[in-house]
Amino acid sequence: MKVGGQAVIDGVLMMGKKVVVAVRKQDGSIQVVELGTPDRTKKWMKVPFLRGLFSLFYSLYFGIKAINLSAEISADEKMKKSESFFSILLSIVLAIGLFVIFPAYLTKWMGFKNNEFLFSLVDGFIRLGVFLAYVYIISLFNDVKNVFRYHGAEHKAVHTYEHGEELTVENARKYSTIHPRCGTNFVMIFLVIAIIVHSLFGIFGPLSMLSRILVRILVLPIVAGLSYELLRFFDKYPRFLFLASPGLLLQKLTTAQPDDSQLEVAIISLRNALELVETSDVDKLDDEKHAKNENIDYDTEFLG
Repeated sequence: MKVGGQAVIDGVLMMGKKVVVAVRKQDGSIQVVELGTPDRTKKWMKVPFLRGLFSLFYSLYFGIKAINLSAEISADEKMKKSESFFSILLSIVLAIGLFVIFPAYLTKWMGFKNNEFLFSLVDGFIRLGVFLAYVYIISLFNDVKNVFRYHGAEHKAVHTYEHGEELTVENARKYSTIHPRCGTNFVMIFLVIAIIVHSLFGIFGPLSMLSRILVRILVLPIVAGLSYELLRFFDKYPRFLFLASPGLLLQKLTTAQPDDSQLEVAIISLRNALELVETSDVDKLDDEKHAKNENIDYDTEFLG
């Protein structure tokens, strides 16, 4: 079984037979919460490109739930629903402004406005530069560094499972913090594919700035679907993985070596996601507490 996961605040989300998040509490104990149960019987989950969209959607869906929940558990303080809503809204607005509108207008200011291919090329490289600068800046904050350590722990735990070893801290230590299915790799592939897709609209002639911005937003599903299929391809055929080397190198920044306590959280999360432990101590939250214990259709191959 392919497994996936994401690093959250003081914890790790894992997706296997179940969707589970494990978080280190202030008293040093680990709380495990079950968020859902996947349903892999749906045929449409095997449809190329379409499966990538739903995989990305559910990764974001569970990721947001897990982050909010982990923030509550680690801080031992309840988060208001309004706080969560406005945080998500602000993130979406900032993402569109920083990675869509800003690169487009900067490219126009530089004079690349009459050739759609050149515009898309310059716009894409600016977007890539903004993304790299963004990752570097946030990596300087201690709280983010801690998340990156849990990111490394997540990858080590998955490597241990995929190599058929018992899921223990001792076995996980030796593995790399780099993984080809990582979300960082996906983003780098996404940024490159976006340049190609955006440039294709040049066949209609130069576009207005409003059209360019709308195109970049509307084709997000197409770019995401193509990027996901490439991510799967590189994972299935490692001999071509060198083509994704920029994303692998970037993981040197978005992951860090975890300590044993962080590895323990990742291992416990994965063991619970794979139902390798007794479930009596696993919390199942209702919707009012951020989660539904229900059957969910999604592909678990995506790593955060």
